[in-house]
Formats: sequence, C-alpha cells, structure tokens
Amino acid sequence: MASLVKGIFNRGEKLKGTVVLMQKNVLDINALTAVQSPGGIIGGAIGAIGDIAGSLLDTATSFLGRSIAFKLISATTDDGTGKGKVGKQTFLEGLLTSLPTLGDKQTAFSIHFEWDSDMGIPGAFYIDNFMQGEFFLVSLTLENVPNHETINFVCNSWVYNSKKYKTGRIFFANKTYLPSETPAPLVYYRKEELKTLRGDGTGERKEWERIYDYDVYNDLGEPDKKSTLARPILGGSSTLPYPRRGRTGRKPTNKDPKSESRSDVVYLPRDESFGHLKSSDFLVYILKSASQNIIPRLRSVVTLQLNEPEFKDFDDVTSLYDGGIKLPTNILSEISPIPLFTELFRSDGESALKFPPPKVVQVDDLAWMNDSEFAREMIAGVNPHIIKILKEFPPKSKLDSQIYGDNTSTITKKHLEPNMNGVTVEQAIQNNRLYILDHHDPLFPYLRKINATDTKAYATRTILFLQDDGTLNPLAIELSRPHPQGDSFGPVSNVYMSGIEGVEAAMWILCKAYVVVNDSCYHQLVSHWLNTHAVVEPFIIATNRHLSVVHPIHKLLLPHYRDTMNINALARNVLVNAEGIIESTFLWGEYALEMSSAVYKDWVFTEQGLPYDLLKRGVAVEDPSSPYGIRLLIEDYPYASDGLEIWAAIKSWVEEYVNFYYKSDDAIAQDSELQAFWKELVEVGHGDLKNATWWFKMQTRKELIEACTILIWIASALHAAVNFGQYPYGGYILNRPTKSRRFMPEKGSPEYDDLSDDFQKLYLRTITPKNDTLTDLTIIEILSRHASDEQYLGQRIEGDLWTSDSQPVEAYKRFGKKLVEIEQKLTERNNDKTLKNRSGPVKMPYTLLYPSSEEGLTFRGIPNSISI
Repeated sequence: MASLVKGIFNRGEKLKGTVVLMQKNVLDINALTAVQSPGGIIGGAIGAIGDIAGSLLDTATSFLGRSIAFKLISATTDDGTGKGKVGKQTFLEGLLTSLPTLGDKQTAFSIHFEWDSDMGIPGAFYIDNFMQGEFFLVSLTLENVPNHETINFVCNSWVYNSKKYKTGRIFFANKTYLPSETPAPLVYYRKEELKTLRGDGTGERKEWERIYDYDVYNDLGEPDKKSTLARPILGGSSTLPYPRRGRTGRKPTNKDPKSESRSDVVYLPRDESFGHLKSSDFLVYILKSASQNIIPRLRSVVTLQLNEPEFKDFDDVTSLYDGGIKLPTNILSEISPIPLFTELFRSDGESALKFPPPKVVQVDDLAWMNDSEFAREMIAGVNPHIIKILKEFPPKSKLDSQIYGDNTSTITKKHLEPNMNGVTVEQAIQNNRLYILDHHDPLFPYLRKINATDTKAYATRTILFLQDDGTLNPLAIELSRPHPQGDSFGPVSNVYMSGIEGVEAAMWILCKAYVVVNDSCYHQLVSHWLNTHAVVEPFIIATNRHLSVVHPIHKLLLPHYRDTMNINALARNVLVNAEGIIESTFLWGEYALEMSSAVYKDWVFTEQGLPYDLLKRGVAVEDPSSPYGIRLLIEDYPYASDGLEIWAAIKSWVEEYVNFYYKSDDAIAQDSELQAFWKELVEVGHGDLKNATWWFKMQTRKELIEACTILIWIASALHAAVNFGQYPYGGYILNRPTKSRRFMPEKGSPEYDDLSDDFQKLYLRTITPKNDTLTDLTIIEILSRHASDEQYLGQRIEGDLWTSDSQPVEAYKRFGKKLVEIEQKLTERNNDKTLKNRSGPVKMPYTLLYPSSEEGLTFRGIPNSISI
C-alpha cells in the first residue's frame, strides 16, 4: 500500500484543499466609521452597509488567479537545516458555492498542492497576499492526506499585503504540542512566530502589525489640549500601581514627555480588533458613535432647546420609557436609520426618543424604595460581591490615623438593636447575622477633593441584619465627611436609622441614595473596569508573546480573550479618559482611575476565584461536608450560590484538560513557554505587584489549574455578573444614581423643608442630573447587550476543530452539557418561592449567571470573554 501511495505522488498527483476566507468589505468597521456624507457619520455608515451587499460576488473573484499564494511546510521532514521542508507555491483555483459548513459571509475556494511522500505530513503553511487590500483568513482544510486523512488549519486572522510584513505569515495545523513535544521540523517556525509577535519594543505600531507589548496607562489625559485634561500616569510606580495595557508607541505629548498623545484610532494587534459583528449590531462602533455624536446632541437639545436640565418629578423620569424625550426631527433623522439605535431608544414616529423600561421597574415602579430591595441588590444586584460579614464592632478603618485621624465608625448598639428582634449585637456577631457594606476607606482620602467640585458626597458604612426569613434588613447608615479643620481631626459623621414616615423616612431614602452612589462608582471603576477589564489585559499580552498557538494553554485560554483588548482600547478613548463618559457622569470624576489605582494596591490574583472571595469576605466558611467545600452563611445568596455552580464546572473542565497534557508536576516546571509566560505576566504585566508573595510559583499542575480557573472565571462569569445587569438595575436612575450633588439638608434650611413638602424635587436635585442620566442610560444600555454572534461559555467559534485531540474535545462537550444542567438548576431556584432573595420586591429573578442567552438586552448569559 505504501508503495502505491508513493507511486501516486511521484506521478504528480496533488493534495486537495479548501480555503475559507472573508472579504474586508464585509467586516471592516473602520471603513464604515470613516465614511462621511451629508447625513454625517451615521448616515454614511448606513450607506456603506448598503454598498457592501452589492459587491460581495464581484470581489470574491478577485482572490482567484495569482492573488494569494500558499506553501505547505512539513512537520516530519526537514530541509537539511533542521527546519521543516517547504513545498511549492500554489494559488486559489475555484470558487465553491455550496459548502455546507460555510459560515455567514464566508467564501470558500478550492486549492491543490504538489506534495510527494518524501515531504511527509504537512504541519504548517506560509501565505502571501499580493493584493492591495487585506482579507480575513478563516481556515485551510487538507483532505485525504496519506497516512493522516484530514488536516485542519484554524486561522481566524487578518492577512495584509506581504510587503507589510518583515517575516512570512505562517499558520499551524490544529495539533497541540507542549514545547518539548513539538516535531523537530516545526521547532524553528514555532519560535520564530513568537519572536514576531513580541516585536522589538520600538516604534509606533502600524494597523497591520500583530505585535503584543506592554505600556503603562499614560494615554488617558490630553495635557496639550488644556491643563485640566492632564492625568497622572497609572502603572510603573508604587504610588499609582496599575496593570499594563497594550503598547501603541504613539509619540509623547508636548507638555508631558511621559504621557502618550491620543488618536481616534488606537493600535491593536490586528487580530484583536472586531471583524465579526454583523451590520445590524456593531456594538462597539455604536458605542463610539454614541459617545462622540449622539450624546453631545442629546445634551445640547435637553439643555438649550428644551431648557429642561432637571427632572421635575419621578414621573418625569418614568416618561423616558413611557413618553420619551421630544426631539427635533433633524436629530431623530440622524439616529433612527441605525437598526441598533432604533431598538435602543425605540423612536416612535417623528417626535419622541424612548428608552426600554429597565427590569427593576417593569413590575412595580416603587419597589426599588423598599429596604429589603436595597439590601437584596447587595447580594443579587450588579455589584454583589462587596458586602462583608461584620466581626468587629464598631467597624474600624485601615486608613493611617496619623494622616486621617480616627476613622472608627460612630455607629453604636443603640442604632442597631431596636430593629434586631431582641437579638443583641454580641449575639448577632457570634451567630453571623451582622453584615456591612463599607464604602468608607476607598473614598475618604479623596472626599475633600471631590466635594470641592460641583458634586457633594459622603463616605458611607451600611450595617445589615440577617433576618429569620433569610433576607437582609438595613439597620443604620453612617455618612462621613472630612473635618473642616483638616484631615487629621478625623471625619465628621452622622448615623441614620430607617424612618417610617415624614422627614425621617425622607432622610433615610436620601441616605440610601448616598450609599448607592458610592456603590455605583466602586462597581464601575473597580468591580467592573479594574477587576475584570484591566487585570485581564496583561494575561492576553503575555499569552500571545510566549505561548504558541499550538500550546495547550493557549488553546484553553484563547476563547476567553475575544475582543477584550479592543473594548479596553475603546474604553481608554471614550469611557475612562479625561472628561470621558465615566468622569463626566460618575461621582469620582477626574479622580476615578486614580482611585481605582489605590484599590489595585491590594488586589490579589489568588483571591479572585469565587470560593476564596467568599471566604475572605466572611460570607462563607470552609465546610468539607458542603458542596464545593464551603458553606454560605447567607444561604439565599443568589450570586454566590449560582456562581459556585459555574465555578465548579469551570474548574472540573480545566482540571481534566490540564491533566490530559501534563502528566506530572515536572512537566509544568520544564515547559519553557509556560514558564516564560508566567514570569513576564508577574514581572511586567502586573509588574507593580511583582514582589507580592501570593503569586503562584507555577511549578505544579494544581497551581496551573487554579490560575487558569481563576482567569476563566474573571473573564466569563465574574464579568457577566457585574456587566449585564447594568441597565436592568441602573437604567432607572432613581434606583442606582451615579452622582450626589447636595449634602443632607440641615434643619432650618429650605432644603430641609423640602424633605416633607417636595421630596421628589429634593431627591432629583441631589442625585444624577438629567443630562448625565441620558448619557449614562445610553452607554450602559449598549454595554448591557449581547451581540448576535456572542460566544457563550461552553461554546467555541471553531466548533470541534480547535484541537485535533479527541479527548479534550469530548471533555469540552461534557462541560457544555454540564452548563445546560446548571441553567436548569438555577431556573428551579428562581421558581422556589421560599428563596426570597431570588426575585425580591421588584419581582426580578436573578438570571445573570444563566450560561445561555439570546441576542440583545436579556439580563442573562455568560460570554466566554470580556467582549463588551
């Protein structure tokens, strides 16, 4: 048989293949946003989308002829120098129109390679693009390879004109090898590709490059524009530590040589940029358009043309969803053609722009004011992992008393025990029934600066009691301000208790608003931005610099990196930049990112896994007899109980995967790529914390399993929990205000009289103003949506072709089935009426950790990655 095969090849028979690619004009968002027309950027984009449809067939034929060249590389035969033998150049031949596996907007071509038996088995290929424009290479499949059958090359990469590259573009078959197991003829190519991706750390990066490198956050400000737009550099110091971002190499600003100049287009390694969204839901494109075009026009209309800078009453807020904002037709005409904006705002006719009603008020628009709902959202809301057990009374501060005085809480037993059903503070502490939402220490050092602006705020502490029915009841709220004579005198604090009616009831609602403002800011800047988006980026960079695409850990982590660097770059440009959306609409203002840096000082990677987080906060205890080895002290804790199910499934999958490729701890220590990856991640990517003793040494399988599980948890379930509830909870600004603009009214003042005479007006003048509300709602509604091509936990864009090893593929399928079972379990929990924290007074079942979702604003679904 072998001689027959050899004879066939020697007679010039060819190896048959199929190439799948996507054309640039199908995918290129930059082309859309660059279009200008009489209708502006929005109208131009819609016109460009229309043009795309008519040009697909015409441009598909341009790939034929000698436009794209391929050369196979042997994985088993070297060329005499140790490198895999390179085959003859060949070109695409014919257009395939009926391939059953073809995806949306993909085009398939046939190809044949000259390849005799002396060449062995192909393991990689070179590609050259001789056209002017780039295209997106999806895959190459070789059929009926002698002694091997089918070989799949999963590419998913942009390919530019070959003159753009310093080294050849190479792709590897979907084999998986540890470095020491790489076939000898492929070792050189494996190393060279990683060298290309690392670059040399110099020069400004160009659009077509794929180089991954690190930089500090020195591109948030614009000191050349005006001095008030200068921002401190985050990262590279012990005073303002921060995770690293992707390096762009842009020139420094004129006024600050350490700051990087800004640009509309931010460099990303080319395959990190979007290229897969459909024309109906360019979420990130829409986000950019909203921040740069739509929001400024809305603000102008509300302030100048309508002269309504404030909401009149609560009904006026509700009218955002019922009646909408009356807008001039010229503004509507520019917004309404975009399919996503039409759905976002639900524009009716020619006069009103409406937001969809947030889930929190869909059943009862007053239930948000209920104390039990205020408390429930601490364990089932959008920021459900901050509440801690109270083990020390009164609560103490970790702030330096030499600088900030005595910050011990002024809450006493007299404030708490009247509403504790006969239980004493000592008994409650002993029986794990007192909890605290503490927004004091992170805020207090900045409070004097914040209150010097047009915002007015307090550091807050909220103490809650775990009741017999499993719900939490807020007992007291402490509001603290800096002492007028200086920080060293400590804070000036007042404690408020729940009021039944009249002025006391009104003041209590205001107190809760001050708490929620702090929680909203901490959520957005720390829980969301820092602890998911920012901390993951160094992992992405280190992975691509040191773990080959054929490395098993690269394959494991790849789905959990999708689109993250892109959304982070956009965030630096329009969300967290100087005077960007976050600074403009949240209490922390210009200090927002700086304050998140202060929190990062205490970030511990090993504590980011859910079980460790729960134990650290004291809301769970170790218990070998309980599922997952820990027992929740708040039994009905939706985020924690649902999260533990997801955590355990992820860990089980990772454990099976890692143990398949690594048969011993020695294999971990001897993996040169893995060791280089981890060393650089710690020493550079999170370099400001490199001396911390808690970092894994990465010497055992247990450490690798734990590290990968934590990383996947952060990128998938944790991000889903803190992101996709933003609009469902925060879309009703009364429930989750982002700013406070007035202090608590003092007796004898006109504002104090308003507590009883016109409370709604007072409340609305205290929290986020109307313009900022419109900005906030526009952005968080986009951020809370799922794209139509979202990849959810348990799914892979490559289907079953992500590796040629059948055991990991089957294990991943079992992981997917486990997630389906978990979702059914969570659904049953939500149907259990004895679990009062699942839905609460607002009748809003906790679904944020349901693994699956449809497209749009769904309040559920766990994407693989931080993709929005």
